[in-house]
Amino acid sequence: MKIAMMARNADLYSHRRLKEAAEERGFEMEIINTLRCYMNIASRRPEIYYNGAKLTGFDAVIPRIGASITFYGLAVLRQFEMMGVYPLNESVAIGRSRDKLRSMQLLARDGIGLPVTTFAHDPKMTAEVLETAGGAPVVIKLLEGTQGIGVVLADTERSAKSVIEAFRGANVNILVQEFIKEAGGTDIRALVVGGKVIAAMKRTGAEGEFRSNLHRGGSAAAIKISPEERSTAIRAAKSMGLNVCGVDMLRSNHGPVVMEVNSSPGLEGVEKATGKDAAGKIIDFLAANYAVGKTKTKGRG
Repeated sequence: MKIAMMARNADLYSHRRLKEAAEERGFEMEIINTLRCYMNIASRRPEIYYNGAKLTGFDAVIPRIGASITFYGLAVLRQFEMMGVYPLNESVAIGRSRDKLRSMQLLARDGIGLPVTTFAHDPKMTAEVLETAGGAPVVIKLLEGTQGIGVVLADTERSAKSVIEAFRGANVNILVQEFIKEAGGTDIRALVVGGKVIAAMKRTGAEGEFRSNLHRGGSAAAIKISPEERSTAIRAAKSMGLNVCGVDMLRSNHGPVVMEVNSSPGLEGVEKATGKDAAGKIIDFLAANYAVGKTKTKGRG
């Protein structure tokens, strides 16, 4: 099997581990800088060029698309799909998960536990939005944010109104969510591969930080999740149509609630916290499921 990995930085831990795991199993992997690709969108002859040469002979593609290049990354991935190359995660599924509003709507449709989440266009509706979310404190999120960037905790009604009105005044789209105080600044990242949770860790925010992202100084430890949490993670991945993803959940008083479904989860934290060979599990799934032309879109919506 010959694998293309779409990634801008070949030296990242996750990308090195996936390449090592593939080569240990006798597969060939080429890491391709997504932004250096260009496409020939010709009738019945879709082609991708990289550094001046046409890409050919790939059986599967692993998309590791950074949030800042989602639009172009998905365009390149769709071109691979048009060429019959099997994607670890499909372009449509990644697009669903990257749109915070759409992903919340799909998860809600499928009955998956969520924090109360509100969305409005008119800043004059701020009071109604806060009331629907249960009042302060609330978490305010930019729709385009990632790795904890663009996430604000507003402790009071006054500060929440100020932040919401400032964002909407700048024509920035946001979600307003209830603050799950009982989570205590910790969340759960469940790594789902092929409809199974293969590893789970508890992430705890740095001192005085309500966000638990490891990129923001959080720490990670292995955790045993409940059957309900396991089921929630698997259903969330299915709702997005993702073969591989990280599902971020909080433990609330009314059960697990999903905060985000990440289509390009980092592997360093979960592998070091749990000792599990996550990269190997991902490559094993790819080897067992890839087939030329097997690019049918999964999931609804």
